[in-house]
Amino acid sequence: MTKQGYHGPLERLSDYVWRIPRAYKEGMRVEGRIFADDRLIDQIRADQAPEQVANVAFLPGIQTASLAMPDIHWGYGFCIGGVCATDPAQGGVISPGGVGYDINCGVRLIRTNLVRDDVQHRMKGLMDSLYRTIPAGVGQSGPYAFAGKQMRKLLAEGSRFLKSEGLATDADLDHTEAGGHLADADPEQVSGKAIARGVNQCGTLGSGNHFIEVQVVEEIHDPEAARVMGLEQEGICVMIHSGSRGLGYQVCDDALRTLRGVPERYGISLPDRQLACAPIESSEGQSYLGGMRAAANYAWANRQLLMWQARETFAEFFGKPWEALQMNLVYDVAHNIAKMERHVIDGEEKTVCVHRKGATRAFPAGHRELPDRYRPIGQPVIIPGDMGRASWVLVGQPGAMEQTFGTCCHGAGRVLSRTAAIQQAKGRRIDQELAEQGVVARARSWKGLAEEQPDAYKDVDLVVKVVHRAGLASKVARLRPIGVVKG
Repeated sequence: MTKQGYHGPLERLSDYVWRIPRAYKEGMRVEGRIFADDRLIDQIRADQAPEQVANVAFLPGIQTASLAMPDIHWGYGFCIGGVCATDPAQGGVISPGGVGYDINCGVRLIRTNLVRDDVQHRMKGLMDSLYRTIPAGVGQSGPYAFAGKQMRKLLAEGSRFLKSEGLATDADLDHTEAGGHLADADPEQVSGKAIARGVNQCGTLGSGNHFIEVQVVEEIHDPEAARVMGLEQEGICVMIHSGSRGLGYQVCDDALRTLRGVPERYGISLPDRQLACAPIESSEGQSYLGGMRAAANYAWANRQLLMWQARETFAEFFGKPWEALQMNLVYDVAHNIAKMERHVIDGEEKTVCVHRKGATRAFPAGHRELPDRYRPIGQPVIIPGDMGRASWVLVGQPGAMEQTFGTCCHGAGRVLSRTAAIQQAKGRRIDQELAEQGVVARARSWKGLAEEQPDAYKDVDLVVKVVHRAGLASKVARLRPIGVVKG
């Protein structure tokens, strides 16, 4: 399959929803739906990602529609920004391509009681301290190592294990999606090779689009929700974006190798072998789910340890305990995950497997899975942008439950491949360009900044506008980066 662009049908359903009809391809079990406005749909047509939306509609047991968020772009199997729910009672499948290689890549936001004036003239020193302290980049190891029984407990329990080690608080767990722990994780389904890759990488940032940013709250759109989250105008926040590192990558790679001939064994016909899958209730499906959940727990522990190191760095730099700086976790959300959830479909509440690939859970006010603090306002939805523009905090809305299985976009979405971004950056100093915009950037290499330059991404404000107006999540606050560490 080539990636020159999508030339199939796109029918407009509303100002912010487009349909790929079932009739487009024989074998589609449901239609495709893409959330976008006029400006974004032109960018989306230039990529083959809509073809992937149509291909996902072939999966057995898929419910309602194959969905894509406005940050949609080409991925492995599923597009980035792809969402689908499958019903195990109808032969529904689990597909590693619907989760991705970086299992439970996600983002967390920490608020502080600092304001812009407290840090503005000390940003270079602060970013140097974060850069020295927090391991970032390909293959980097960190100060924590987990092996043997400790690793098995971490894979089984996620952030709960770190609490028993004095590296997490009750509040940290309460403000992490799923409490930082997926039940039924099976460390036995994680290969020795995967475990070896993860022994000393928990608490490390990685490379690519992963980052730690210092941000300032620039705009508040929902004062009450912002108050509940502890976000104030001019307040300083820290955003962390990372995942399951080499361990998660290996779990996915192992699963894809194992599942290579499985669809044919179960009589499943697919238009793309990257959609390799297995029935959820099969032994193969359960094996992948057990390993995927273990990798997801590892990722939550990774972000928890990254936050712990950031707290320690701030405490040393500002000469106050992190508790005195009120460096409290606002929320942590997963971006690449498959979870068993209860949803109402065609008037019936049922348990389905929701695949979110480059997409974020966005549960509304009152949902039973939300912590008491957020049940009145809805789940915080954290949408990182690019290094030069902004990130957003929203809250989930009832429209997400009605339209997208409680899901929203996860970021701005790429418009340039990493190769194209590097080509475009030749002869430029991205760090200096960012400095002119008021952003202090630290990175292991010029290439890392070039790949992630602002021009490589869609405008996050446009993406957020779509999910806001489509009723999936509503705006709470806009945060502007003033310092960034990249791998």
